[in-house]
Amino acid sequence: MYWNHFIKKIILLTITFFIFGIQASYGQSYPNKPIRLIIPFTPAGITDTSGRYIADQLTQKLGQAVVVENHPGASGNIGSALVANAEPDGYTLLLAFDGTMVINPNVFSKVGFDTIKDFAPIGKIGDAILILVANNNFPGKTLNEVIAIAKKDPNGLSYGTSGTGGTPHIGGELLKQRTGANLVHIPYKGGGQALTDVLGGTIPLVYTAVAGANQYVSSGKLTAIAVSSAKRAPSMPNVPTFMESGIDNFEVSSWVGILAPSKTPKPIIEKLNKTLNEILSTAEAKERLNNMGVLATPESPEQFGNQMKTDLVRYKGIVKAANIKVE
Repeated sequence: MYWNHFIKKIILLTITFFIFGIQASYGQSYPNKPIRLIIPFTPAGITDTSGRYIADQLTQKLGQAVVVENHPGASGNIGSALVANAEPDGYTLLLAFDGTMVINPNVFSKVGFDTIKDFAPIGKIGDAILILVANNNFPGKTLNEVIAIAKKDPNGLSYGTSGTGGTPHIGGELLKQRTGANLVHIPYKGGGQALTDVLGGTIPLVYTAVAGANQYVSSGKLTAIAVSSAKRAPSMPNVPTFMESGIDNFEVSSWVGILAPSKTPKPIIEKLNKTLNEILSTAEAKERLNNMGVLATPESPEQFGNQMKTDLVRYKGIVKAANIKVE
């Protein structure tokens, strides 16, 4: 009996060392061919520009081409599902966007993937700061003035965003829930269209990414009301945050990061995370991303995964209270 137990123990140890050896070899030999980075949106926009920059940097660091492929559709669901079903070998990665990964599952009846079960977090690239801007003829120049005007308007105060269920829409609904402001959401097919209409006076407000609004604010064509990040945007140091404007614990930012299919070997995840964080820690990358409106945030896979889990739960409550649904 003792001998049988001893044999079983030897076999178990042999299997363990064999598996460990295979995993270790993954990290040492990877990558030995080009890597696909799937961006589930059309070219241009903050996800595409930040993703292409990181792909170029990874190419230089890893010694293999990281090839960007755009697979747009269904607010990012189509491209994301493609990666969820890809081989977990480290050669198909996803440029992940919070709107797709943690908002869509709460908004769409079907997304084609499970954010937590179908993906392995590699790391977060950064946070894209959001801003509320107004047409220059709009009387409200501060967040408190905007809220006061919205409360008095029986028809509601309109604000545009890049579309239903996006992070700006969620931010607007949270502002409405937290302050009682009578805000009316006007969804567009992109942030560019919404900015065009606020510039022309068709709508008074737009909630959008700093990257898109910066040129109009800096040239004096739009009025910056506030940013909804935890800290002020480095590119707009004079614009207060929502919290500085009197709304406690109000933080809504978009994020972008990189995911792999679940069951991707851990050594590959660790190698990609280390390489990504080395890139994000350079002054050059911080400046380039900052110019896109993204604050670089080097993190571990575990930290990134925990944020996704937290955001899924957080946004579920906001979406349910606002009754946001996309079929």
